[in-house]
Amino acid sequence: MSEFQEAVKAKYAAIARAVTNASSSAGCCGPSSCGCGDPITSNLYSESEVDGLPVDAVNASLGCGNPTALIDLEPGQTVLDLGSGGGIDVLLSAKRVGPTGQAYGLDMTDDMLALARENQRKAAATNVEFLRGTIEAIPLPANAVDVIISNCVINLSSDKDAFRVLKPGGRFAVSDVVVRGEVPADVRHSMELWVGCIAGALEETEYVSKLREAGFQEIEIEPWRIYPIDDRGALVAAAGVAADRLASAVHDRFVSAFIRARKPATTACCGPTCCSKASS
Repeated sequence: MSEFQEAVKAKYAAIARAVTNASSSAGCCGPSSCGCGDPITSNLYSESEVDGLPVDAVNASLGCGNPTALIDLEPGQTVLDLGSGGGIDVLLSAKRVGPTGQAYGLDMTDDMLALARENQRKAAATNVEFLRGTIEAIPLPANAVDVIISNCVINLSSDKDAFRVLKPGGRFAVSDVVVRGEVPADVRHSMELWVGCIAGALEETEYVSKLREAGFQEIEIEPWRIYPIDDRGALVAAAGVAADRLASAVHDRFVSAFIRARKPATTACCGPTCCSKASS
């Protein structure tokens, strides 16, 4: 595992433990490590959406949007949440696909997986499974999933395996942080900001380019929340970056966006059998 992955794993393991420890007292917003005051992770779900969900699933929500609001899920579908954390988006998806569907959550952090499985038990969700693994090597077969969702996790990964596991015609619908324009090098190089979904944010056109290179079509990026100087300044200062010097450089550069794409219904054959036939 890379140094970067270890940093991500350590941070989110600590958050999972903080949520678990706080669940018997004042709740997640007590310890500062839970991130409840983070402008990126706050106010993402309506009361009606979280009603009936385990409190710890809500408290452990650390995303930058609500990917389950991006897409219409249908009964019987299979959904995969990349970087599922405490399981909020998996549990919401499981409700929508119903008992004939399946909702998978993928996470590399044992503490988060333990928290998510406990939330699954509390929610009595029988069509849910949490898997241990990374986005770079998803432990599912090819063409297994109808819909992939993710919440501020894709830019934490240096590689992607999502296209492979999607069924032909499958949809990709994620919330992520994207950047408009250049970002100062000290922000890009800050491990803490990268772990927090900021320094690893891709520029909008780069995000589209990478999805297209992976084979996706019908790519859309819809910014929905622009973070002003006050929000960005607080975050870069917390990571030891000089906020005053960077204020003008980061103002309005970072946005939460809804990102949608689709795997083609049919893909060009690149296997040894058909390619050899084509060349014969």
